[in-house]
Amino acid sequence: MEEQRENIVLKAVDFFCGAGGVTCGFNKIGIKVLGGIDIDSNFKKTYEQNTGSKFINRDVSNLALEDLSKLLPIQKNDNNLIFVGCSPCQYYSNLKSDKTKSEKGRLLLEDFKEFVLHYLPGLVFIENVPGLETDEGSPLHSFKQSLSDKGYVFDQKILNAKYFGVPQNRRRFVLVATRIANCIKLPKQIRSKELLITVKDAIGDYKKFPQISAGTEDYSNFLHATSRLSEINLERVRSTPKNGGSRKEWSNNKKLQLDCYKNHDGHYDVYGRMSWDKPAPTITTRFIYTSTGRYSHPEQDRGISLREGATLQSFPIDYNFYSSKKGAIATMIGNAVPPKLAEAIGQSLIDNWNKWQNSKQEHEH
Repeated sequence: MEEQRENIVLKAVDFFCGAGGVTCGFNKIGIKVLGGIDIDSNFKKTYEQNTGSKFINRDVSNLALEDLSKLLPIQKNDNNLIFVGCSPCQYYSNLKSDKTKSEKGRLLLEDFKEFVLHYLPGLVFIENVPGLETDEGSPLHSFKQSLSDKGYVFDQKILNAKYFGVPQNRRRFVLVATRIANCIKLPKQIRSKELLITVKDAIGDYKKFPQISAGTEDYSNFLHATSRLSEINLERVRSTPKNGGSRKEWSNNKKLQLDCYKNHDGHYDVYGRMSWDKPAPTITTRFIYTSTGRYSHPEQDRGISLREGATLQSFPIDYNFYSSKKGAIATMIGNAVPPKLAEAIGQSLIDNWNKWQNSKQEHEH
């Protein structure tokens, strides 16, 4: 394997890199990430300390196209270069949220497209919420059209991270493109229950993740820290049956029942507990709060800790997150592309690449 890695000549630029989920996954399989670009300077230490790649703190929307080649050792028409554009796109998320804040995020794919059209890298990889593909007015259609005009071919699918070693049910739109071959393939999802990694597999070892209570602080790099719970919310968690229970169980309790759910059925994940024997629900930026989804620990009366959330996102146990605020770290973790998913996509790019090289050699002979 090491020999094969020596021969790999793929390199990447990670646009909207955040805390480094893609870079982490690519590093693991020997794709050299030249640098990550992000508007938020709070990611710099986390990104650089963990990945060893250069962090460029710039707004892609205001970065001149030519300047990128001054900041990173890249040139136009490089067949070995991958541009990664996993822009935060809450705008197309299925979660009902205020769209005005994320309106700007809608245009990030357009900005990324300009860089692709200027540098024409050999390969392109984007990951986003499934709505990017289906929503009317999504910039995806013009993105693909512009790339097709330059000779790129695509493969795109909704992939679930749980089929790629991520202990989490996370559906994502993934697209890969190339202009150096007439076909490119995403990895196949092996839909086997036996291969799924459960919450128990990931965070069930109490030697590794000691039992703690709500509101625990942890100032070490391990960050086994949890959010505080009000007395009433603590009572709600205690009243929710262990291992996958939901707030249904206390819907007739006048004291515990929430006003907004008195005449409304559904949203039973809110205040629910995770199940030991299933992958976790999607880890969002608000996974540390029991009121935002099924984020209570399967057994203990608390929300999951920062480190547990990172582990459910498939970050290595020694990946350090730097910020003094729990919410900021939760955002870093929840917004990331799970490294294991990035690794699988990266490996498929390497496999495609090797196939192209082999068929080129055969033609030459």
